[in-house]
Amino acid sequence: MRLTFLGTGTSFGVPQIGCDCAVCRSSDPRDKRTRSGAAVQAGGATILIDTPPELRLQLIATGLTSVDAVVYTHEHADHINGIDDLRMFSMRRRRALPVYGPPETLRRLRESFPYIFDGERPYEGTSKPDLEPHAVEPDRPFTVAGVEALPLAFRHGDLRVFGYRFGGLAYITDVKAVPEAERGRLHGLEVLALNALWWRSHPTHLSIGEAVETARAIGARRTYLTHLTHETGHAALAAELPPNVMPAYDGLTVEIP
Repeated sequence: MRLTFLGTGTSFGVPQIGCDCAVCRSSDPRDKRTRSGAAVQAGGATILIDTPPELRLQLIATGLTSVDAVVYTHEHADHINGIDDLRMFSMRRRRALPVYGPPETLRRLRESFPYIFDGERPYEGTSKPDLEPHAVEPDRPFTVAGVEALPLAFRHGDLRVFGYRFGGLAYITDVKAVPEAERGRLHGLEVLALNALWWRSHPTHLSIGEAVETARAIGARRTYLTHLTHETGHAALAAELPPNVMPAYDGLTVEIP
């Protein structure tokens, strides 16, 4: 199994518009962070986690040319607004592309992108994504593109967010805490991807310190921090983290035995 971090930034991205801080001006390519999303490859299939606004550029940069399914974490714009780029994959498949997520997220997709889900054929010479939505529920495993996935529910302010476990890999973003019950479902991980906004406290996201403590409690062999802001440059953050906890960066590929 392989995890590719397509984007590792927050909703602002890095560099932020109009900002001249050291990280936004950095020449280190690992400090260029597009909005958060990932790809899981297993058994010959490629599964996207979310469709961030830069999806097309992310897929071109990482050389990923096929997608077999999408799983959504939640409906915030920085996690869904690249949905139109899925049309290339449904066109190539010549059949609908399955997408999975919380029922409320799929409902928001229908409301936000009605042209995709209205059941009408596109005009001659035009195209649109052909998507087949599947609602999933927490703690109920399902099979996506031949890969078993376990959805787990977390809180993100008033919103419900899903993380996903695929065997020895779990991807969890935009959460404020990982309660004990969910930690129990994450034992034995090889790789954990976990959001870590900045060092300061935040009402709806884990801080870096909180993410480190959460990683220790879960006990994955390797934890990669994502959804990072311009307050932390890659090299400086890497130097401050404990062993086996590392900042992710756009394009990073991680192999999971």
